[in-house]
Amino acid sequence: MKYPKVYIVILNYNNWTDTIECLESVLRNDYPNYQVIVVDNKSPNNSMEYLKAWAEGKLDVWVNPAITLRGLTFPPLPKPIPYVFYFKEEAEKGGNLELENRLVNSIPPEITSKYPIVFIQSRHNLGFAGGNNIAIKYVLSKGDFDSIILLNNDTVVRKNSISELMNIKKKYGDKAIYSGRIFYYHDPQKIWYDGGHFNEWIGRTKHLNMGKYLHEIKNEPKVEEVIFITFCFVLIPKFILQKVGLLDESYFMYVEDLDYSYRVWKSGYKLYHVKSSEIWHKVGASSGEEEISEFSAYWMMRNRVKFIISKLALSKKLISLLLLTASRPIKFVQYYIRGNKFIISAQIKGFIDGIGKN
Repeated sequence: MKYPKVYIVILNYNNWTDTIECLESVLRNDYPNYQVIVVDNKSPNNSMEYLKAWAEGKLDVWVNPAITLRGLTFPPLPKPIPYVFYFKEEAEKGGNLELENRLVNSIPPEITSKYPIVFIQSRHNLGFAGGNNIAIKYVLSKGDFDSIILLNNDTVVRKNSISELMNIKKKYGDKAIYSGRIFYYHDPQKIWYDGGHFNEWIGRTKHLNMGKYLHEIKNEPKVEEVIFITFCFVLIPKFILQKVGLLDESYFMYVEDLDYSYRVWKSGYKLYHVKSSEIWHKVGASSGEEEISEFSAYWMMRNRVKFIISKLALSKKLISLLLLTASRPIKFVQYYIRGNKFIISAQIKGFIDGIGKN
């Protein structure tokens, strides 16, 4: 097919207003063959009912007129937008294809997808990996796709973001995963992620060009090979899913993207960063807190240690853990001075649990 089918997977936990804004941007993208899946990770705030109400046209969409990116999501798309709803167990068996097919011809013409939205309700909060895996199992059961895109719900996309990824994927092939350039939502010219590096000797990832403004980036190639991709925005072809498998649910939150990137890399496949595919990210919104919080401090430390112990070669494992341990006293003093004592206890607990979970 000239335009093979892509599934765009959006995971929601409580932040249904962000998810609606994300959907309003995604459903305008110019790639002509895609279907959207929204998985609600058992939100305690009744998120799924709000999402259904939005699709049915019973809930107004509001976007702050002062937001620079308002044009990506406003005015609101016409409603109702057809959808199907599944619980986890039905979705993982491939859903109801007959029902989905009946809804294909009822999509408003302003919406660029010809398929109904698929809403899936998880029975439990399964974390980032577990929630996304529900959608991946649904897609694999249907089998009618070329690639999936995992997209954070606290993002908005440019109209051509998906097309740019798919054009490069068509050129470079199925034996790779792909990412795009990610900006800060509240500072739209400032880069958050522009490709990623991973240092096995210190067990840390790095976002390239993080904190730089777009006008500061000169003469860089359109596509770069990298060794770490953030799963805030990632395209994974069917081939990779079949060879590498699902996301590792033991991480719950954070580092699952490093784990998957590393598995892809170590399997001999490629990771490509596509700078012409651009989205904007409300950094920190997916956890409902600031980027540095007790929640994130615990899970980042716990999963970093877990990854180091479970994935790295012995020499790199020992050096990474030694450097991590040696750096803590200085870090803890800084946290204490800044009044962030809770981060100290969270990281200590995370370190201990990271060792114990292997």
